[in-house]
Amino acid sequence: MRRFVVLLPIALLTASCNPDSEVTGSTNKCATSLYPSYDPKLRDQCVAVCIKCDHGNTVTCSTSCFLKGAH
Repeated sequence: MRRFVVLLPIALLTASCNPDSEVTGSTNKCATSLYPSYDPKLRDQCVAVCIKCDHGNTVTCSTSCFLKGAH
């Protein structure tokens, strides 16, 4: 049990260090249909595209965009 308690945080930290891929494929088409000049660094655009194209909600999309550097 102690091993699990130690390994779980290490596994979560390792998984969180992997970079997310940028907008590609069908998400890119969806994003450009919403914003012809889509800029993922603009918070409003990033959140709107996340909600519409990735089927997220406001909280998760806002957090995701913040972590990706949108302001």
